Amino acid sequence: MRAWMTAEDARFKEIAVPDWQSSSTGGAVAIEIDASRQFQSILGFGGAFTDASCYLLNRMKPAARSRLLGELFGPEGLRLSVGRTCIGSSDYSCSAYSFDDSSSPDPGLKDFSIEHDRAYILPALREALGMNRDLFFFSTPWSPPGWMKTGGSLLGGSMKKEYLQSYAQYFVKFLEAYKAEGVHVSAVTCQNEVDTDQDGRMPACLWGQEYEIAFIKEFLGPALREASLDTKIWLLDHNYDLWGRVMDELSDPGVFEFVDGVAWHAYGGNPDAMTRVHNVFPAKSAYWTEGGPFITDADYLTGWAKWSGEYAVILKNWARCIVAWNLILDEKGGPSISPFKCGGLVTLDSKTQELVRSGQYWAFAHYAKTVRRGARVIASHVDCPGIEHVAFVNPDGSYVLVLSNSGDERNVECRFETRFLPLELPRNSAVTLQWG
Repeated sequence: MRAWMTAEDARFKEIAVPDWQSSSTGGAVAIEIDASRQFQSILGFGGAFTDASCYLLNRMKPAARSRLLGELFGPEGLRLSVGRTCIGSSDYSCSAYSFDDSSSPDPGLKDFSIEHDRAYILPALREALGMNRDLFFFSTPWSPPGWMKTGGSLLGGSMKKEYLQSYAQYFVKFLEAYKAEGVHVSAVTCQNEVDTDQDGRMPACLWGQEYEIAFIKEFLGPALREASLDTKIWLLDHNYDLWGRVMDELSDPGVFEFVDGVAWHAYGGNPDAMTRVHNVFPAKSAYWTEGGPFITDADYLTGWAKWSGEYAVILKNWARCIVAWNLILDEKGGPSISPFKCGGLVTLDSKTQELVRSGQYWAFAHYAKTVRRGARVIASHVDCPGIEHVAFVNPDGSYVLVLSNSGDERNVECRFETRFLPLELPRNSAVTLQWG
């Protein structure tokens, strides 16, 4: 049995715990683990290589950047295994751009170019791949080129149906160009946050439900197939409260044929929406693709129990991955063209180059360092407000239990098969147990 704790001054610190015992101590809150009931397989944990994050990585000294990427993706670090990239600019970019910023409509994509990304985004992706060759990349556009939209701008607006075919080829060109640069993109979403234009304050685009249906089944799916690309398509890339839209879209046979799963955000609704969709469409996977703190949050540095607990609930509602928003931002939550002030998984002080690790970073440590790709979530149960939990069995047969206590100190008792293990959970703590 090995165990690690984050609490107060401890940061994923290995701790001594009692071994499994043959009899119960009685009286403590009981956490039941049932390995006979297995659920979804895990793809991994990770974060977003936004333009802003890659820009900051590029400004670091090479040795410091290598150490940070090793810390995030290397075998002795967090072992992050999933990376999100942006197809063009997001709100966390130094400027707004697409891969075809023609001054007039360019349906033949003669002006298509990924030149912007060659400066510092692709080098960051390749360096991260050097730390983890199994890094799974998926990519998302915040906006089509402006000429494809009403209003003609990357900021806000909505997609024009007449350019759906050109946009499918835009995806193909992007995927082939990245592959030629040594970066294989394994999945794409049609649009980041399909149901908002963010009031025109940042790169964004409204996609009506019927547009996403038509784009996937008539254009994007067939285009990827014709180009012999194995890249998967994920729906939505937006909040839980749009689960009804997902149900409708997956009910279309053409969409069902081409879609691998659904990308979810947590800014609206509840995570049990993923279970609602799973119960009707069990063949389609759930992927949690964006979430993170604000740099101004009082618990930005100490919210490990909150994030670890949220991850447990997400994973117990069928998600196969947990992906943070920006991997790295500066002390002001930038650079960005966003009205929001998010915080990175890591903060880099622009003046001193000091790195500060967020509470979300330490929550990831309790999962990504011990739960391997291909692990399966197994059943666990406890009835105690403030304590969240999730258990896994790894491909090598080892077991992992992650416990999060957002309340006061509690005594708990873990029960596995015929054995018992008493454990103290300090206030605001995350604890990982690994055995077998």
